[in-house]
Amino acid sequence: MEFLKNVVPSQLAAERGSNLVVINPGSASIRIGLASQDAPLIIPHCIARRTTGANQAPRRTVQDQLLNSQVTTAQHVERERAYDMIASILKIPLLDEEVANTYSRKMSRVDGSNLANNKKDPAFSWTNVVEKNTDALPSSEGPMNNTTDEGSSDLLKASEYKEMNKSRYRECIFGEEALKISPTEPYCLRRPIRRGHLNVSLHYPTQQLLEDVCMIWDWILHEKLHIPSTARSLFSAILVVPETFDSREIKELLSIVLQDLRFSSAVVHQEALAAVFGNGLSTACVVNIGAQAISVMCVEDGVTLPTTGITLSYGGEDISRCLLWTQRHHQTWPPIRTDALAKPIDLLMLNGLKETCCQVKEGETDALVVVHSYEDGMFPGIHKTRLTALNVPPMGLFYPKLLVPEVYPSPPRTWFQDFEDMLDDSWPIEHMRRPDSDTFFPAMSGGYPMWESFPLFTAKPKKEENLGLAEAITKSIRLTGRLDLQRKLFCSIQLVGGVALTPGLMAAVEDRVSHAIPSMEAIDMVEVLQPRTNPAFAPWKGGAIIGILDFGREAWIHREDWIQGGLYIGGNRKYRDSFFIQAQPMCYINT
Repeated sequence: MEFLKNVVPSQLAAERGSNLVVINPGSASIRIGLASQDAPLIIPHCIARRTTGANQAPRRTVQDQLLNSQVTTAQHVERERAYDMIASILKIPLLDEEVANTYSRKMSRVDGSNLANNKKDPAFSWTNVVEKNTDALPSSEGPMNNTTDEGSSDLLKASEYKEMNKSRYRECIFGEEALKISPTEPYCLRRPIRRGHLNVSLHYPTQQLLEDVCMIWDWILHEKLHIPSTARSLFSAILVVPETFDSREIKELLSIVLQDLRFSSAVVHQEALAAVFGNGLSTACVVNIGAQAISVMCVEDGVTLPTTGITLSYGGEDISRCLLWTQRHHQTWPPIRTDALAKPIDLLMLNGLKETCCQVKEGETDALVVVHSYEDGMFPGIHKTRLTALNVPPMGLFYPKLLVPEVYPSPPRTWFQDFEDMLDDSWPIEHMRRPDSDTFFPAMSGGYPMWESFPLFTAKPKKEENLGLAEAITKSIRLTGRLDLQRKLFCSIQLVGGVALTPGLMAAVEDRVSHAIPSMEAIDMVEVLQPRTNPAFAPWKGGAIIGILDFGREAWIHREDWIQGGLYIGGNRKYRDSFFIQAQPMCYINT
């Protein structure tokens, strides 16, 4: 105890955090780093694999692009209606009204030779997808110089050298490099997490997805953090998971961390709880605005309240796509083929424009920007244009019909059913064979005698609400059921995630939540707290703080215990009694 009173916080973090790796996976990016660091590495959570037969139709540049859809007529009408509602609030012209601007909208293509004079726009280059094959080279000490047939021998050796030194495609490309691969190259981009869930579908099998996650994390640990696989037994992992994850998804990630990546121990924390610790709070309503999903969760005295959890299936990338639609409608977007769903480089560009230009404020908002075009087989083009109505897309958080999130739906949840929950061979289940069938089924006279009084909870996917952000925050806080706690939470709203950095968003949340509270509620004040940590990685920072201060480590899972007690020996991804296994990683997850 005396040590804790006298220790300097930076010294404690350096001593106890040097062997703790904090991993916070997300739909678009993964935040990872040592707990002793001030900030994590933020790396796009994706992998591009080389494909064969890339020139054969149909060709896919993104693995799950068949899950996407087009905007229907009804959705288009609802989007226009939502735009007009936002325009009336922001006091700007409606969608179909003639905008009386003092400037003329002009668009021009910038010559690439002038890029050297523009320091704000560095020269773009596609990812180099080839590597030299230098594994084997012809030896200079061979019998080539001693042969009598010098001409034929020299020709043979030259052809062998050329073949061995020939360039070949890289099999896997990770991170931002994967997003900058030319569409003409034979690669397909894979995103392991979609809308806050593992992106398992008919086009992306479970085993492929888990292998991709393992390869991405292994590459980051080896290339970015310089932790080879042989030294990982000296490190422990802190897994900060989104509230959208279900128990099976957490088990799969734990198996990757402990079994495949070979960490000595690991612990799981929720993002909401970690975000509270990251900002030095104990009670708050945490609003995590991610790239593809939003989660709202209330925390009281360092304990999450599971009944208050709400998930919204839209996020920052939907704002980027809405920005593209808005500019095309106002005819301020250059005549280029920008496709945010099928071309990852276009979405990367739109995210950059959203972060630098979009804000929430009244009145007309415009900016002079540079837009890039990435056409197939052509050098990237640059266009200068003036974008308008830049305050409309962020307001889609309060009016989600403007964002049309259904175009990029969540992965199908047929995979959710965790059939391995009932596969423990220690259960006293007798089986009988039907007289008219070759199949087995549990005997009616036997079955589950030792579990008759056990409180069995049916596994269900976490419900995604079709609400605006203000309504979701209000509903989450009201679900606490206590007026004193509600008053405290309405004054302790915490925004985290990259979108939380949008200028004017905090004031807009306060205003919209105040209007969303029913008039009969005795709530007279709403406040969004100023962040003490960068909102983009507040959950990661909180996970690092919890790991450093967790001296007892009673909830930590050791590698040997997880493999021997949690997995069937000799059977990959086969779990024993899930009620017992889930109890270990769920110590801080009140589900």
